[in-house]
Amino acid sequence: MSKVKIAIFASGQGSNALNIIEHFKNHPQIEVGFVLSNRSDANVLIVAEKRGVPTFFVPNGAVEAGAELVEICRQASIDFIVLAGFLRKIPACLIASFPNRIMNIHPALLPKFGGVGMYGKHVHEAVFQAREVETGITIHFVNEVFDAGRKLAQFHCRVEATDTVNEIQQKVQLLEHMYFPVVIEKTILNYTHV
Repeated sequence: MSKVKIAIFASGQGSNALNIIEHFKNHPQIEVGFVLSNRSDANVLIVAEKRGVPTFFVPNGAVEAGAELVEICRQASIDFIVLAGFLRKIPACLIASFPNRIMNIHPALLPKFGGVGMYGKHVHEAVFQAREVETGITIHFVNEVFDAGRKLAQFHCRVEATDTVNEIQQKVQLLEHMYFPVVIEKTILNYTHV
């Protein structure tokens, strides 16, 4: 039986992408088909290439149009798409081609601190400014509205009064690395009944 293939879309350094690649490296049922970025200089492309994972660069205009994304995924027989710090809105044509098969991770407990402009350190700064006592991650399906797709899982961590923005970010990244690959795996296996 052929493996379920996932594509990872990422825009930055690639720590979550690397974690996902390593998690599925020898998985009997799931494999990473490729990593795609909207930035030609994204470190995630180097990280993936070093591990033998094919990579694609698609500029922002083509990402927004969407047809090239759909074609690349079809050519590679992709079953699921995972967004690991991909900082572009997913076009409607890709969502329509992969309904409930595009997963994203958000570095806060949605619906708090979500939506346009809420990504990366901006989220942690907002949590810090709001003096929240907890934060965490939300893993969810992607739909046409930023951070509004059906939630798959949330994981929490405490925010101490003395925590800096960087310390909050580190706590959240630990949750991301601990849980994102596991939730991806569980979601795919439950979805496909592999």
